[in-house]
Amino acid sequence: MKSRVLERDVSNGKRPHRWRRILGGIAVGLIVLVLLLGVAGFTWNELVTRHYRNANPVPGTYYTVDGHQMHMYCTGTGSPTLVLDSGLGDDWTVWLKVQPELSKVTQVCSYDRSGLGSSEELPGGHDANTLADELHALVGQAGIKKPFVLAGHSIAGVYIRAYATKYPTDLAGLIFIDGSSPDQFKRLPKEVTDQTPNLFEMSWMVRLGIARATGQCTEVVPGLEAWSGWIFANTCNPPAVDAGIEEYKDIAQSMDETRHTGPFGHLPILIFSQDPNGSPTDPSTLSPAATTQMRTAWNQMQEELKLLSSDSHRIIAKGSGHYIEVDRADLINREVPVFIEQIRNGTQSPDIGATKTE
Repeated sequence: MKSRVLERDVSNGKRPHRWRRILGGIAVGLIVLVLLLGVAGFTWNELVTRHYRNANPVPGTYYTVDGHQMHMYCTGTGSPTLVLDSGLGDDWTVWLKVQPELSKVTQVCSYDRSGLGSSEELPGGHDANTLADELHALVGQAGIKKPFVLAGHSIAGVYIRAYATKYPTDLAGLIFIDGSSPDQFKRLPKEVTDQTPNLFEMSWMVRLGIARATGQCTEVVPGLEAWSGWIFANTCNPPAVDAGIEEYKDIAQSMDETRHTGPFGHLPILIFSQDPNGSPTDPSTLSPAATTQMRTAWNQMQEELKLLSSDSHRIIAKGSGHYIEVDRADLINREVPVFIEQIRNGTQSPDIGATKTE
């Protein structure tokens, strides 16, 4: 009798329906588990970020620009003031090895662009012209005496060109620290320019706490360990990550806006470049040919920055990678005060037009 009932159940399709219900229940359970883990990861990341921010209050002052708060940290006294503009996705903490020393010579102000570090996201884009307008408003709110010297690392080398074009009377000089060129995506090998990050993945790995769980949020560049609290407070913060992504998306527009900027007459310009034996990108994933082409093209573009002024000179930072302000802070701390003093006294560098390695 039992065997007949089983046969009848199978013939009526009841057993497959039962398995579908079981598998469906497992699937729903897995989805709920994933959602719970996502919420837990998001909450954990938010709580840890808040902890670091509460434990390490950001120094400096907040100024209202276009209805939103922008952060600027000024130290030292004297003129011309030196304003420091960070690279893509970086905040004011990248300057911690140089700002204290340079502040012994003049006033030095680092700041956070729209959405980065401790600055709120401002309305509008993240292209070079918009960022130049925002910085112009910020220095006005901060009461920084003009003309001042503007320094830019990496992509900020493009941003400071936009500023010099739009507000030339604001500036007493420019400093490029391995600054980007508006033509770099046209001149670097395709193997380099094709290496684009997965922006969606990057954003959600931070949001869901995956980046933090894998130790990516507590990495500190060697030499900055003493300031790890401030660095951790700004690391893996979703709004700042999103702002960095938006800057990345606007790079092509920034390049177009600055491609035909300059020359800037006799404006004093100091150029720091990484060691050409190094590379602006980690070469480990590139072919030897692409690595050589990249180094050559980057070095050429650095040399061409001298054409932006009749009063310019270039220093190659021996042994340094892209982050010269970290790798060779000693060089910046030695050469920038000389540059500031020359501007202050109205004298020119004896190295005008030259390129030297130090």
